[in-house]
Amino acid sequence: MGELVKRYVQKELNGWLMISILGAAVILLPILVVFFSLFQEPNENWYQIREYLLSTYVINTITLVSITGILTTILGVSLAWLVAAYDFPLRRFFRWGLILPLAIPPYIAAYTYRTMLSYTGVVQTTLRNSFDYQVNPELLSVSSLRGAIFIFTFFLFPYVYIITRAFLDSQSTSFFENARLLGRKPFAIFLKVVLPLSRPAIVGGVVLVIYEVLSDYGVTSYFGIHTITTAIFQTWFGMYDVDSAMRLAAWLMVFIVGMFFLERLLRQRKRYNLSNKTRPLVPMKLKGLPAAGAFLYCSIVFLLGFLIPLIQLIFWAKLTFAKVWNETYFTLLYQTVYVAVISTVLILTISLIVANVARSQTTFSYILAKLITTGYSIPGAIIAIGVLAMFITLDNWLAPLYSYLGLGEAPLILSLSLLMLIVGYTVRFMATGFNAIEVGFEKVGLKYTEASRMLGLSVTKTFFKVDLPLIKGALFSGFILTFVEISKELPLVLLLRPFNFDTLATKTYQFAVDEQIYEASISSLMIVAISALSVIAFQMIDKRVKQ
Repeated sequence: MGELVKRYVQKELNGWLMISILGAAVILLPILVVFFSLFQEPNENWYQIREYLLSTYVINTITLVSITGILTTILGVSLAWLVAAYDFPLRRFFRWGLILPLAIPPYIAAYTYRTMLSYTGVVQTTLRNSFDYQVNPELLSVSSLRGAIFIFTFFLFPYVYIITRAFLDSQSTSFFENARLLGRKPFAIFLKVVLPLSRPAIVGGVVLVIYEVLSDYGVTSYFGIHTITTAIFQTWFGMYDVDSAMRLAAWLMVFIVGMFFLERLLRQRKRYNLSNKTRPLVPMKLKGLPAAGAFLYCSIVFLLGFLIPLIQLIFWAKLTFAKVWNETYFTLLYQTVYVAVISTVLILTISLIVANVARSQTTFSYILAKLITTGYSIPGAIIAIGVLAMFITLDNWLAPLYSYLGLGEAPLILSLSLLMLIVGYTVRFMATGFNAIEVGFEKVGLKYTEASRMLGLSVTKTFFKVDLPLIKGALFSGFILTFVEISKELPLVLLLRPFNFDTLATKTYQFAVDEQIYEASISSLMIVAISALSVIAFQMIDKRVKQ
């Protein structure tokens, strides 16, 4: 009977399917525009870039991605195992507190740490004035590849930590008890049992970290590190050469897609079985030095990744509040929230439609679901170039209409509108909203939907009366996650924003570029506050759902 209902539902999904295909086309078109630029004839600038600069861009990018990936794996997995498997002082606080570094965007952390550790910063000034100790400034300098790795590691490791911890929480304690009965020491259990068992979760977290590093522009440009992403910006705005920027973006996209398929190829024959969680993992009580060591380890990471930069930003904000604060910050906050809410609602609307279609479990619906989430694996600079090229083409097609309406012969109407930025956000962050919705649908299953269909309700009525109320928790979680990602985003808004349209992220970036770091603290704190409140709200929703 269930199979008959499934077939019946598929026949009536035409409207939903057409909207899904249209949404997927809008999301894929900018990416395809960039990809097909590889087949165009390169200009003279490209040959100069390829001959003298490309090798440096590639080496720096690979170095940054590789070392950051390794360090975030070590940090995220070890912390996840400590919190999941052991009980020590303030464990419950660190369980959610170690997620808070995600509330501070890496570019804000970069501005903060560079100023703190500079010659006139609080660290060196305190050492000189209070302890009469002169430290070598080079030892504390973060304006380098080493500094960028430090920033990315301490502010992106929660991606690995969250996913790995959730995976370990779902495992039965029998795996680890059996290892102990066989005489394995804690470290050996970690290496021989935890790491192999958690490989899918670890890979998932590290992939997110790699995507974030490849997408970054704020940290690398501020530290003067030449990566492929900064090269795209420099080629676009420095040489005013969109064609070469698109070619660089296309090659970076090919590298990312190749890396993704290589990882899938390497683990295609491996199988990972989840536990049915008959006996969940019970934390082992630590005492004495082990307990102190676990507490100290978590404390250092929490301090470096969240509390220290937060306190420093608050101190700078107090110093500059009277000088900097004015009514324009309300405008910045409004514009940040306004564009983020519109983009998030659009993302979740498309996600709900596509995820509902994907429940039919056909090959086509599976491919469709994967296609609309490809944007998250593509750096913001690449998406920005594709979206801009797409909107310029649309303006050229609509030129006769513009002329008829008296707007000029060939004006750029869509290409200078807020719509372009919203489309860019939608392409970039569709995966964030879709994944949350998909998980919600998987949890409720098809039994309620099938019952509703058997009672004669249409697909659309079933969705609004049955499915939507059941996944409202997942919908709210998807909204929070997507909203906070858009609020923090820098490269996309720098490239696609309309004239005189600023957000908190662009204001922070402008202050930092002008070396007005103290003045940047207020807008930075507003971003951190939005992110931190969102993270806390997400944790509260997740806890309620699990209960």
